[in-house]
Amino acid sequence: MNEQKSTRMVDRSALRANQAFIIALLIVAFLLDDWLVVALVGSIMLLGTAIPRLSLFKEVYSRWLKPSGMVMPDVIPDNPEPHRFAQGFGGIVLAMAVLSLLLEQTVFGWTLVWLTVVLAGLNLFLGFCAGCFLYYQLNRLNVPGFERSPIR
Repeated sequence: MNEQKSTRMVDRSALRANQAFIIALLIVAFLLDDWLVVALVGSIMLLGTAIPRLSLFKEVYSRWLKPSGMVMPDVIPDNPEPHRFAQGFGGIVLAMAVLSLLLEQTVFGWTLVWLTVVLAGLNLFLGFCAGCFLYYQLNRLNVPGFERSPIR
């Protein structure tokens, strides 16, 4: 098992803001029956996973929500990698949803969108990150690329 310093920190408020934007925009996409909004959200998620400093929803939190006092920081010891993995996985699911919607497999496409909404909601409202859980299970199995174990 890896020795890790507990000084690694994650702002849960930034994560929750990210989840709230994902949920809200995907519900709007569904109500408008607009695959382009799904594609936009998925692209934002994938870009933020690949280049964390370009994570648009977290930038909105950092530049406007937090400085305005609308959302207070909630910084805790945690690893950022499982959260990025979860976001990337969600982005891939949304890419599959867009492809399904373009291929007129609308039930499957919107089911994938709603799966993403539900999982983001679990994270936002209950604090359970399914992607983080999967990341840590892969860590326990010593799968390469999943080096971080939970901070205790």
